[in-house]
Amino acid sequence: MAIEEGKDPVPVTRTRGISVRLLLVFLMFLVLCVLFSFISLSTFRRFSFDSVAGVVKPSLEPCIGESSGLDQWIRPPSNLMHTMSDEELFWRATLVPKIRKYPFDRNPKIAFMFLSKGPLPLAPLWERYFKGHEGRFSIYVHSLPSYNEEFPPTSVFYKKHIPSKVAEWGRMSMCDAERRLLANALLDFSNEWFILLSESCIPIYNFSTTVNYITGSKYSFLGAFDDTGPYGRGRYNESMAPEVNLSDWRKGSQWFEIDRRLAINIVEDTIYHPKFEAFCRPHCYVDEHYFPTMLTIRAPNLLANRSITWVDWSRGGSHPATFGKGDITVEFFKKVRESKTCEYNGRNTTLCFLFARKFAPSSLEPLLQLAPKVLGL
Repeated sequence: MAIEEGKDPVPVTRTRGISVRLLLVFLMFLVLCVLFSFISLSTFRRFSFDSVAGVVKPSLEPCIGESSGLDQWIRPPSNLMHTMSDEELFWRATLVPKIRKYPFDRNPKIAFMFLSKGPLPLAPLWERYFKGHEGRFSIYVHSLPSYNEEFPPTSVFYKKHIPSKVAEWGRMSMCDAERRLLANALLDFSNEWFILLSESCIPIYNFSTTVNYITGSKYSFLGAFDDTGPYGRGRYNESMAPEVNLSDWRKGSQWFEIDRRLAINIVEDTIYHPKFEAFCRPHCYVDEHYFPTMLTIRAPNLLANRSITWVDWSRGGSHPATFGKGDITVEFFKKVRESKTCEYNGRNTTLCFLFARKFAPSSLEPLLQLAPKVLGL
């Protein structure tokens, strides 16, 4: 037993010594691990996170070449041949700022909108008309979808065609074409006034006179009169009530000049359009009644109730007279200019028309010859 008791303390003492050492080493290891983890986490937060953020950040920035400022919202389309549907176009065109004051230098322009079947045979005359007035006007052309424009890059009509559809005289498709022109013109915030013309229209005064007349007017020029006869109220359909009543029914020329507010009213309309489309069909000619009636209901105080485009109905028939080469004289222009007395901002005047129609392609040559003397072009 003595021998056994003498041997027992030696192995016990060694085990305890080893255990203490192992414990100390383990504790030091834990301390080092914690310290290393803390240092690693701090380093990651300081360097790695910023590095990752630096990689993610560019994906939130605008694409190369795309402006992130106001310019991208007010810049007119660089290409009029967009891919928007009519529904998309009308929605986009009627986005209206609630703050009236523009936060940028705005140069108000006149939008000249040509509703044409195809070519513009009188384009050379219009080229002279617009020359020297760049930046004060915009041009939009709606023609048959099958027509391909043939204007050189130097022409004011170059790439001015908009996406179009077939427009039939006397049907809603004609009014839809006019709304399409208005909507495309509204995409340019600088366009403040809108004039509808045809390929057979000509100016009868120079550009400066036109601008002064339109910009100085308190009213928009759209005819809207109450015709009590068979070709006026006689075309009314009672199914259009209650949106359109007989007392609201108006008639007028489709050739108009309106301001931006009325242009938006026409494009945004979803109340009267379905009624006219369904119940104003030949012998009711919708292009003579839709806009005059709708704007009489919505904004009668903004209308001059007359057109500024002269036409000659004296020969009778369903279409006005057409003028050719032999009709173009100084006396002819004098007759057109002095054919009527009207009101302008509450005062009587003989300057009632700025444009005239219908002129055949054969009239171009004499028109160009007389333009310097008669039109100052």
